This record gives sequence, structure tokens and C-alpha cells, in this order.
Amino acid sequence: MDARPSAAPKGGGILRQPLSVWATAFAAVVAFMGIGLVDPILPAIAKNLDASPSQVSLLFTSYFLITAVAMLITGWVSSRIGGKRTLLIGLALVVVFAGLSGTSDTVGQLVGFRAGWGLGNALFVATALAVIVGAASTSAGGASGGVGGRPPSEGGGGAESAIILYEAALGLGISLGPLAGALLGDMNWRFPFFGTAILMAIGFLLISTMLKPPPRPAQKTRLSAPIRALAHGGLSTTAFTALFYNYAFFTILAFTPFVLGMSAHGIGLVFFGWGVMVALASVFGAPALQRRFGTVRVMYLALGLLIVCQLGLAVLGRDGIVVCTILSGIPIGLNNTAFTEAAMEVSDSPRPVASAGYNFVRWMGGALAPYIATKLAEELNANVPYFVGAACCAVAIGVLAVRRRHLGALERVDADHALQDAPATA
Repeated sequence: MDARPSAAPKGGGILRQPLSVWATAFAAVVAFMGIGLVDPILPAIAKNLDASPSQVSLLFTSYFLITAVAMLITGWVSSRIGGKRTLLIGLALVVVFAGLSGTSDTVGQLVGFRAGWGLGNALFVATALAVIVGAASTSAGGASGGVGGRPPSEGGGGAESAIILYEAALGLGISLGPLAGALLGDMNWRFPFFGTAILMAIGFLLISTMLKPPPRPAQKTRLSAPIRALAHGGLSTTAFTALFYNYAFFTILAFTPFVLGMSAHGIGLVFFGWGVMVALASVFGAPALQRRFGTVRVMYLALGLLIVCQLGLAVLGRDGIVVCTILSGIPIGLNNTAFTEAAMEVSDSPRPVASAGYNFVRWMGGALAPYIATKLAEELNANVPYFVGAACCAVAIGVLAVRRRHLGALERVDADHALQDAPATA
């Protein structure tokens, strides 16, 4: 990890990051493309492999279920072999299993290969966030003396800007993924999987050549550390609120392609627009609103807006579904940044440990939603999954309201951000 102060001026703006941050963020864009890349070809997979929508939805369920469980070992692995090696192993696994997915002859094989893909995704995603935040924070203000293994600057601008950059990578990757999936899937449904393998190989080369190995932590992470971290009231509140939010999020992402009734190109363009909204809201909307209203209020606002979008998806015709799908990217982008920053700041656990515990819980929402949503549509009708998604957002709001007292640390972080902005606005 390039920790020289000259690599990123103190204060850590989003564009003023060290090379290691940009290398990892670029690879993250490529990694997140693999999520949205599958969306436009879901109907084609169902048709070509003679599978029902709920069977095809298991592509998401196996992927995110393994991702969630594997989050529990990411800190244990990275603290022993180092962050860079963990990133490279994760990317290598994605390359292998994405390529194998393209060779599948049955939906069962495809679901199994996606599970292996999820393991690689977990190793990469959890470690990438910690590497990006650690590199930016160290550059912004020193590398020693923090609480819980954190540099003293990690509550400041460097860490916040790095999280925004990470969420921008997520939004950009998810937005570009459907376009790539549409273009490749229009030729053959297998091509997007092979394309993902190639893109992951590029990410592997970027990380291997541009990222300097971060220093290993002074203490090795125990396997039980992420679960123990969830005993903290603030982190558990954030994680379980995010679980219900992610259920609603992935209802839109995994189920909507089946109700749009469009070609791969049409689905790809709709989710490209959605992804652009995610990226813009993550980078520009969330930070501004957090500074003005606070992180928790932004969560309330975004969850409320997502309820409106879910209800619109349930009751409107196809044109309305297209509009609501694209607009849902705004509250999703706001929430992605707000929840990620909350998870990284709300407890005194080391960032990789907090990230692992948080992601273990929240990705369960991504694992459950695709199958449950498609099954509800098959057994009842296509409106029900969105009503359930809206109800999950309401539950998330309730969890926040009941457990708000555990999130006092976020108010202190918001106050620090306001103080940093004060000289510029005085």
C-alpha cells in the first residue's frame, strides 16, 4: 500500500487518492460488472436451459449465499496472507468459475458454478473495501495511533472519500454490466460469462501490477471476529437494517428482468439507466445530504423513496415499471453509501472485521430475494414481490427507529464532516 503523504494531499478529496486506491477501484468496477452483466440474459437462460424463473433466480441465490457466508473468513484469510494476495485469489476464482459458467449445460451446473463465483467475489469485495479505505485514510493523515487498529484519520475525509469512490465503482460497474451483458448476450447467452472471465483477468493484472502489498495487521483476525463484532449494537443495527433493504434492492435487480418483457438490449438499457442513477446518487447525492441532514436521516429518506418505487413497480404498466426501475437507482445509491459508511464508522472494530460482519448479514437479503420474489410471482402474481419489497423497506425503517440510540457514533462522524466543511463555507 502506497502510504506516502504526497500520494494524496491531506484532506482526501474523492479525486485526490493514491495510485493503489485507483487501481483497486478500477478492478472493483470490473468486478461489479459481473453482477449486472447477468441481468439482461436471465430470460434467455431460462429459455435455453428449459428452466423456470425461480430456478434461474438461484443464480443470484447461490452467488450471494456463498458470498455472505464466505465474508466470515475474509478477515481471517487476509490477515494471514495479506490484502493483495487475498484480492488476487478472489479475482482468480471469479475468472475460473465465470468461465465454467459459460460451459454449463444445465441450470444446476450454472447454479453450482455461480456459487464458486460467489466465493471469489467475497474475497475480493470485502478486502477491496478495506484496502481502498485503508490506503486513502493513511494518505490523508498518518498510519498509527488509532482505536481498534484504525489510523486516527479514519473518521475523516480520506476514509469518507474512499467509501464514496468505492460506491461509485459499484454503481459504475453495475450500470456498465447490463450493457455488456446485452451486447454479448444478444449473440449467445454464454458469451457474457466468458466476457466476465476476461474482464476479471484484466482486473487481476491491474491489481498484481499496480497495487503495492498493504502491511499485514499486527494481530491476526480470529474466525469468530466478524460474529463477535455484530454484538456491537450500532453494527448489528446497521447490518440487519441493510438486510431488509437489500431484500428490496435485489427484488428489483433479479426479478424485474422477467416482467419487463423486453429483449436483452432493452433490459440492458433499462438497467444501465438504473446503474447511472445509483452511481450519481452514491457520489454526489449521498455526501451532500449526509452533511445537511445526517446519515441516519438519509437512510430514512432513501428507504421511504424506495417504498414509493416498489409500489410503483407493483401497480403501474410496463412504461411505469421502466421509469420506476430507473428511478429506484436514486434511493439505492443513497443507501449504498450511507449504509457502507455507517458500517465502517459505527463500531470500534477494525474495518475488515466490521465489513465482514456487516456483509455477512446484509448479503443474506441478496440471497433470499431473487428466489422468493420469483416464486411469489409464479404462485401468486407479479405484483406481490414488489409489495413484499416495500414491506421490507418499512421493516428496515422500523429497525432504525427502534434502535436509533445505538447509532450515536454516526452523529459524531457527521459532526466531524460538518466541521471539515465549515472553513470552505464560512
